[in-house]
Amino acid sequence: MFKPYSKTIQVVQDDLDDLDHVNNVRYVQWIQDIAKEHWREKAPKKLYNESIWVVKSHFIEYKKAAVLKDVINIKTYIKESKGALSIRVVEMTNATTKELLLKSKTEWVLLDSKSLRPIRVSEEIQAIFK
Repeated sequence: MFKPYSKTIQVVQDDLDDLDHVNNVRYVQWIQDIAKEHWREKAPKKLYNESIWVVKSHFIEYKKAAVLKDVINIKTYIKESKGALSIRVVEMTNATTKELLLKSKTEWVLLDSKSLRPIRVSEEIQAIFK
């Protein structure tokens, strides 16, 4: 089992769409941001400098809308890794009601930072998320 990484944010005016709900584009940004933060926090500098993650695909289920001033708990974890591919789950819940707002699965591909070619997700990399 891979250990989750979490953070809390509060919805601000710039996060909203024309319906005064969090814009779907903002959710995608938060999904990518927490993945990046998790990698930066856990990866040793050598690994961080030698490799880069890129998105292959996103699958997002929007469950409930968030609105201005809502506090959102964001949790992410690696579901599995195989070859150069890693599947990361992100869940967002309303901090007050505990209701699930969103659940996503993103396929990330690991690349060599110099050649930009896919490289295998090593045991060393998997171990930093456990």
